[in-house]
Amino acid sequence: MNFKSIFRIEMMLIFMISSISFAQNPLIQDQYTADPSARVFGDRVYVFPSHDIVATEGKGRKDWFCMEDYHVFSSANLTDWTDHGMIVQQNKVPWVKPDSYSMWAPDCIERNGKYYFYFPSTPKDTINSKRGFTVGVAIANQPEGSYIPEPNPIKGISGIDPNVFIDKDGQAYLYWSGGNIFVAKLKENMTELESEVKTIENLPTKGLKEGPYLFERNGIYYLTYPHVENKIERLEYATGDNPLGPFKVAGVIMDESPTGCWTNHHSIIEFKKQWYLFYHHNDLSPEFDKLRSIRADYLYFNPDGSIQKVVPTLRGVGITKATNPIQIDRYSKISDKGSSISFLDNSNSFEGWKTTFNQSDAWIQYNSIDFGKKKLKSVSVRAMSEKGGVLQIRTKGIDGAVIAEVTVPKNSEWVEVKSPLLQFDSGVQDVFVVSKNDNQVEVDWVKFE
Repeated sequence: MNFKSIFRIEMMLIFMISSISFAQNPLIQDQYTADPSARVFGDRVYVFPSHDIVATEGKGRKDWFCMEDYHVFSSANLTDWTDHGMIVQQNKVPWVKPDSYSMWAPDCIERNGKYYFYFPSTPKDTINSKRGFTVGVAIANQPEGSYIPEPNPIKGISGIDPNVFIDKDGQAYLYWSGGNIFVAKLKENMTELESEVKTIENLPTKGLKEGPYLFERNGIYYLTYPHVENKIERLEYATGDNPLGPFKVAGVIMDESPTGCWTNHHSIIEFKKQWYLFYHHNDLSPEFDKLRSIRADYLYFNPDGSIQKVVPTLRGVGITKATNPIQIDRYSKISDKGSSISFLDNSNSFEGWKTTFNQSDAWIQYNSIDFGKKKLKSVSVRAMSEKGGVLQIRTKGIDGAVIAEVTVPKNSEWVEVKSPLLQFDSGVQDVFVVSKNDNQVEVDWVKFE
């Protein structure tokens, strides 16, 4: 192989693997992602989502879910995410029906130094005489791949949404859905069922159930799943003392989407002594809920082991560096009047959002910004205001210390305005941006230097 060939390959790898810094929801903002299966491997969190794309003529079913491949993302701090690129593609899996665009919710787990990626799809007619989905496996030596698909799907499975769990005694279990939720033991090779398929009983019988995800904490096995109790899915859970059940319905983890996103799909992990719920919403496609985006929020337990209901946030998890552009539109709190959020470009939601102030004392709060120890001297704001405006940056509460005052000049284009810091607070701070007049001011981001 000559130098030019090596250089070409290296450049391809650079473009395939990109780092993106998003310390808020949605976690990934340059593509659609859904059905996040989060796993802790080593000192990083890896998320294996499905990949929504827009169905077009001859490419998927119009106005329906359309997925043709999978990516994997990872982070050491839940703030800076790396896209490791495509790991499995539909037309490179021997058993998948060509151009079926049905690579739905996956999962992944490690065993004996190998990583087993489970995914559903529509099989070729010659493989499965039944209509519908089945589940296959792809295997890699590291979590980011490369993954090699098994030539055939797992025998005995008809359904979607695989979830794999390895108990403390080493026994592996596979869960999936298809009208009901099913479970079977896996053989040591992780590619074949070891037991008969069991239907999990005592779960709600009315309304769709899917997307099972099982985890164990303090001897309690939590079977979690989306369920349509009314019109759209909410996240629920049942508990038991055995991976095979019986389980008892215990409560709701997250209520239905207030904006009407019909599906939800999730995973739950513990990372650095904190529990997290990963799930999805249609942030980047509010008018069409078949294009979703993955999120994460903190999850807490009560002393009796029950799960506290998670209220979805835009702020999400992780700590934002003060020296990075801070997207204040992914807020922690916002004033009732005079502040609003909208897309920067309605024709391209991947450009992100902006905050608009149009009333004096309107404000927005963004929590957990790390100012570090080295003294910062200024703040830059990317803003636009046709009549001009004044913004105050505060810490220590909405009525707290003013650390900067930014005068936004009259301009119909985006400008970056820099102002000196009046004082410096080290460490992790919550920041408030407050408008000080009634003129409309739009803000893209805030950054400290």
